[in-house]
Amino acid sequence: MAPRRETRSNLNAGRSSRRSNKGWLENYVEWRQLVSFLTDPKKLSLTVKLFIILEIVLNAIVIQTVPYTEIDWKAYMQEVEGFLNGTLDYSKLRGDTGSLVYPAGFVYIFSSLYYITSHGTNVRIAQYIFAALYVITLMLVFRIYARTKKVPPYVLILMCCTSYRIHSIFVLRLFNDPVAMVLLYASINSFLDNRWYLGSVLYSLAVSIKMNILLFAPALLVIYLCALRMFKTLIHLSICALIQLILGLPFLLENPIAYIKGAFNLGRVFEFRWTVNWRFLPEEVFVHPYLHVSLLLLHVLTLLYCAPIWISYMKSYVKLKHIGKELKPQLRKKEKVDMSTVSQLFVYPLFVANFIGIMFSRSLHYQFYIWYYHTLPYIAWCTDYKTIFKLTILGVIELCWNTYPSTVFSSAALHLCHIILLYGILKNRSNNAKEK
Repeated sequence: MAPRRETRSNLNAGRSSRRSNKGWLENYVEWRQLVSFLTDPKKLSLTVKLFIILEIVLNAIVIQTVPYTEIDWKAYMQEVEGFLNGTLDYSKLRGDTGSLVYPAGFVYIFSSLYYITSHGTNVRIAQYIFAALYVITLMLVFRIYARTKKVPPYVLILMCCTSYRIHSIFVLRLFNDPVAMVLLYASINSFLDNRWYLGSVLYSLAVSIKMNILLFAPALLVIYLCALRMFKTLIHLSICALIQLILGLPFLLENPIAYIKGAFNLGRVFEFRWTVNWRFLPEEVFVHPYLHVSLLLLHVLTLLYCAPIWISYMKSYVKLKHIGKELKPQLRKKEKVDMSTVSQLFVYPLFVANFIGIMFSRSLHYQFYIWYYHTLPYIAWCTDYKTIFKLTILGVIELCWNTYPSTVFSSAALHLCHIILLYGILKNRSNNAKEK
């Protein structure tokens, strides 16, 4: 009888061991699934919903607890007040910071804000409006990243939701740059959805707020030509131009030279005291025309160097898009076609063109960080550097933009980070449209 009792005991121990192993395995699988929400780019759309809610709460806390800092808001209100009082001559629209230097779309948007905020006096309302813009921008950016499935969610959450400078630009400074960027990201989303006409309209409206949006134009032109061909490209360019004409028409009729010179002044000289990227230069070099010409030449040459690969990517984009349309009806009931590679081929030229323009910019001011901040994770993940090095580069860039006032070290470090990223992009330009 004793051996039987021993056998039963062994069997019970074996069952207990198997149950323990099974429980451990289930816990391990659950842990892996939880971790995947932070590491798997395909899970981004599920992960970011929680962080959008957290951002809404965070922005409300910032608005209520952190003092608002006046920089340009009063000047914006003074500039549009002149327009609302009947002045259409752009040379006569001025504020405390000088003449109006933004296109007509800016005038209309901030005229609306002028009335909504009781002639610009109720800044708290404006802050909440810009907080809404912040959340909308995040949603549009995350939608692009969810389409491309290239960058891990933890990187986007770490980089896109933690910047003090970006929160400040939106809800504590009320600059016009966020308005332009939210329209830009809306236009990119429209292009990805094959809503080309809406995308062109939104892009032109973004340009009408601030000219920095034109940094995306070289890549967009390549996209138009490759995806739409010449005739449709001319149509879309005409749409963009017509919107600018319609918005600027009252000012063009009054004083066309003043409007064009004021709204689209490519030769404007920036003040050395505000520069973030050229602090290590002597001021006489910073303002010298030869520096501006040299930067423009380097900008153009870099764009020309990148253009062939952009054309190659867009040809692949058109081909894969066509294949996807043919296969989708066949696979509709079985599986959804993964179009992430197609989206990467589309997004890559736009983000890189903008990055190149910023890298060779004559001057970067603190609010200009928003011009490329949300694209930096994508830029970094288009390189072949190790993850820890990518995160380090992004962290140093964040540190440079949060150094006030800028120093010789911070401006030099910013350029070094830009050069490292550009080198990584160009080195792997034949492979960086696909996830490795």
